[in-house]
Amino acid sequence: MESLSISDPAPMSGPGGPQMHPPPQHPQLPAQMFTTAAQLLDLTDKKLIVVLRDGRKVIGVLRTWDQFANLILQNAVERTFMPPGAFEASVAPASAVGGRGLYSDVPRGTYLVRGENVLLLGEIDLDRDDEPPPGHDKIDPDVMAELAKKKKASDKIIEKARVKKLSGLGFEGENLGEIML
Repeated sequence: MESLSISDPAPMSGPGGPQMHPPPQHPQLPAQMFTTAAQLLDLTDKKLIVVLRDGRKVIGVLRTWDQFANLILQNAVERTFMPPGAFEASVAPASAVGGRGLYSDVPRGTYLVRGENVLLLGEIDLDRDDEPPPGHDKIDPDVMAELAKKKKASDKIIEKARVKKLSGLGFEGENLGEIML
């Protein structure tokens, strides 16, 4: 009986016995295959747009992150959009009446985004960064906030009328009690 150690190669049998082949070697996976927070390594120190679960869009430079994909964005701005047709001509600026949407950027400084709130994340093309989004005109954040407030008030009136009409047809909604009062 011969003595073998773990470091010795496996014995190969003769012509009548079974052939033993070395186990197949798996190539190392490319970096694109990572689906964890380690994928963020390539995006560090680049300008990103982050879409959050509540619909907000934040643009900033990714400075650091952790194993939970919590992000720190530097020089962040929150970009809000108002599509064309979402406002009345009497309320909106003249540039919006021509079938173009509006957008505004609210400076937020250094911004912490909790990883579980990230819906979408993408790198910004720096060559096209200074161009406005296609079909949108930039307005002052204060004007955008006032437009959003007026739109929300008009939407609430429309929703109350809709719920009241549905209740007349026999449907009961979850907020029907508010309408009746």
